[in-house]
Amino acid sequence: MTKSSFPTMWIRTAALDTNFMFLAKPRGPENTLRCHLIALRMALCILPTSPAIACDGAQNIQLLKSVEISAQQRAEFQAMPSLKVVAVDAPPMARYDEAGQIYSGIAIDVFCFITKELGLSFEIPPHRDLTVADKIRQVQDNQADVFIPLSHSPARAEQGLFTAPYYESSYAVIARHDHNLEIRNTADLANYQIGFVQGVAVQPILESIVPPAQLHAYNQTSSDGLFLAVRDGTIDAAVFNQPIFIEKRYHQEFLDLDVIHTLHEHPRAYRYYFSQSPEHQHIIEAFNRYLAAIDISASIQIHEKGERSFFKRYMAQRDQRLLLQTASVAAVLLALISYFALLRYRKLTRLLISRNTQIQQQQHALQDSYQELQTLSQTDSLTGLSNRRHFDEMLAYEYARYRRTGSPLALLHIDADHFKQINDRYGHATGDDYLRAIARVLKSNVVRATDSTARYGGEEFTCLLTDTTPEGARKVAEQITRDVVELGLPNASATPPQLTLSIGIAVVIGGDPGRQMLFAQADAQLYIAKQKGRNQICSTVIG
Repeated sequence: MTKSSFPTMWIRTAALDTNFMFLAKPRGPENTLRCHLIALRMALCILPTSPAIACDGAQNIQLLKSVEISAQQRAEFQAMPSLKVVAVDAPPMARYDEAGQIYSGIAIDVFCFITKELGLSFEIPPHRDLTVADKIRQVQDNQADVFIPLSHSPARAEQGLFTAPYYESSYAVIARHDHNLEIRNTADLANYQIGFVQGVAVQPILESIVPPAQLHAYNQTSSDGLFLAVRDGTIDAAVFNQPIFIEKRYHQEFLDLDVIHTLHEHPRAYRYYFSQSPEHQHIIEAFNRYLAAIDISASIQIHEKGERSFFKRYMAQRDQRLLLQTASVAAVLLALISYFALLRYRKLTRLLISRNTQIQQQQHALQDSYQELQTLSQTDSLTGLSNRRHFDEMLAYEYARYRRTGSPLALLHIDADHFKQINDRYGHATGDDYLRAIARVLKSNVVRATDSTARYGGEEFTCLLTDTTPEGARKVAEQITRDVVELGLPNASATPPQLTLSIGIAVVIGGDPGRQMLFAQADAQLYIAKQKGRNQICSTVIG
């Protein structure tokens, strides 16, 4: 039994205890105690089990730097009542296991880690039948303390308190394979019948684009009805969180549905949402200090790759079921041959061929979906480069190879200069074009099969060069900066008034400082390059 269930159980046990005493009218201390024990047993037997949180995943969270919390503040947190938590099934951030009645996921790992650090306790009541909007209102009406997970919107911020973000994802447009919808941007949604789940953050955006008669809200605890409406043609497409749909696609076998467009222009940064109170403001301040100091890459890798593990198990179980089905059909055919004429036999044979063809089509669809999922988990959708998680995996692999061979390993940490001014002056769409242009330059200069490039986050990029000397690494960096300058992309707020790069280089030649130190040194050199006025290359050798 989890800690989260004790407060609710104690309140209900006490109520049953009182009723039992009133009905039995015990006399004397022994009879009173006996009645109390009987009532307690009755309460424990009839109470439903409340959902819990799997906090063993907190070990996947690492602190990049220490966070100082005073003893007085920690004591205040420990003295606070347990936080009442409401959550939704939104993998990989929060995944609800019906069989075990337990929540897990990236948001759960981070929440467990920080609350343990602060000495905060929490409980998660039942109410799985409530909608997302109902649970948000519980927080806004002070019936619950915190909602996991939720994206920011001005309307929500007016009635509650948000922490800093800890995970980012996008919404996607989902339609049937055989519906060739022409959707290249958000504005194209106005041409179709669009569905969404009532209360999600993307609702105001859809309401501003799609005519009311073409917009359909599904106010329910399960999103399956939304996808069934796409299947049967009630609506043309659904707008839904992309990572959550990918997993639901396999669980619910929505293999005839596809992501046809990703709303990159409306990314959603997910946060923790608290009810408004001075105590919660103090908790959020502490949460934000930890969110700025933690590394959640291990949790992301586990929970996002958990979808792949599920997919492999699903494929194995599917193959077993298909094998049993085929064997059963064959046995039935053998029995029928003894009783029916040749015409009946041929008809059943055609039926078997048709079923096998359908099975093969499903297997191909599943395999294609797996390949798509594998690519999505390793690739930055904007630039086509590796994403931060895949870069961390490559750095670990190449550093281990360096330790075996001793060949030098170089790391370039690259940042676009004055990029905020580009977004502010020319707009985020132009900023995205600039990032794609930088990515093309990196691809053209880092061409060896053993090397890798990645978008590390925002306007930051990394290049990992194996068996490369300090001179070789600097030569590559200089060529990259020249190629970017030759693009002639304007930036009127900078000097010179065009897009430039700052690059920090760290090369490990001897010893074993660790891959994190290699990255830290490259980052430090990037900082020096910026301090010198940007459009600079600074490097160091770790020996």
